[in-house]
Amino acid sequence: MDFHAALNNILNPPVLFFFLGMGVVFFKSDLRITEGVSKFLSLYLLFSIGFKGGHELFKSPFAEEHLLTLIACMFMACFVPIYSYFIFKAKLDHANSAALAGSFGSISAVTFVTAGAFLHSYGYEYQGFIVAGMALMESPAIVLAVILDRLGKKKNHENINEKIHWKQLLHEAFFSSSVYILIGALIVGYLSGESGWNTTKPFTEDIFKGLLTFFLLDKGIDAARQMRELKKVGFFLVGSAIAIMVINVVIAILLTKIIQMPIGDALMFVVLCASASYIAVPAAMKESIPEANPSIYLTVALSIVFPINIIIGIPLYFYILKVISGVA
Repeated sequence: MDFHAALNNILNPPVLFFFLGMGVVFFKSDLRITEGVSKFLSLYLLFSIGFKGGHELFKSPFAEEHLLTLIACMFMACFVPIYSYFIFKAKLDHANSAALAGSFGSISAVTFVTAGAFLHSYGYEYQGFIVAGMALMESPAIVLAVILDRLGKKKNHENINEKIHWKQLLHEAFFSSSVYILIGALIVGYLSGESGWNTTKPFTEDIFKGLLTFFLLDKGIDAARQMRELKKVGFFLVGSAIAIMVINVVIAILLTKIIQMPIGDALMFVVLCASASYIAVPAAMKESIPEANPSIYLTVALSIVFPINIIIGIPLYFYILKVISGVA
């Protein structure tokens, strides 16, 4: 592995501020970020990457490679929750297994934007269609998680007459705030073209890294708080989470090789596959699978998967992709 790249990633301001946020909890500082500010930062990041993705789509004609990548995104979004559910079922009940499977099947937008900042620092870029792929990957896992939970109840004769409220579930999956702002900004960025990009660039790009840094400070605080729950999730869940990450990365890298994605697009795709949702899926699970314990799926996604990805995962995936492409 390129340790220089790994060290540069750790010394990157957003990652350092993630550690600084963790220190707030460990050193019992009185620093607080309000829920409203945290929500604004989350929506801003989604708006920015969506708008930039739309602008890139406007500049680049759609090619067969792009279609294959979007198909690969949909495949992983459906395959990951199904196989991971059965891994978790070895030790957990169906509700918690389904919620965890949904989290791994969906994606972390913050991991995505952190990887984008890493790429930019090395002079690489990703194309706009990969943002559309990210939007496609967020929702299917939510629906599949609920279906897996209901199938588990039926098998165990629990609430056998309980119905899936499809209208509410699909609305939550496809029109949640994160999906809505991401897809909406993607469309606006595409329709407004170059003039729209020039108008919004000071907001969507120039201050992007600063607000990402502040948001990772907030996520560091959240991650450190959830780490208190690591003793409760146990070694099985820690080991299973890491194993699923490795499986997803291997499959994703194979797909990038088959499709022959450029390194920038390939890294973003691998990062999406390796990440786990700690915003969209937990919000949906509270309503659709209330029996699932939030301290389990939130802790795994936020305190295990997220830190591993942003600290060592992104530079490691980048190095592997460079090696197999013959660049390194």
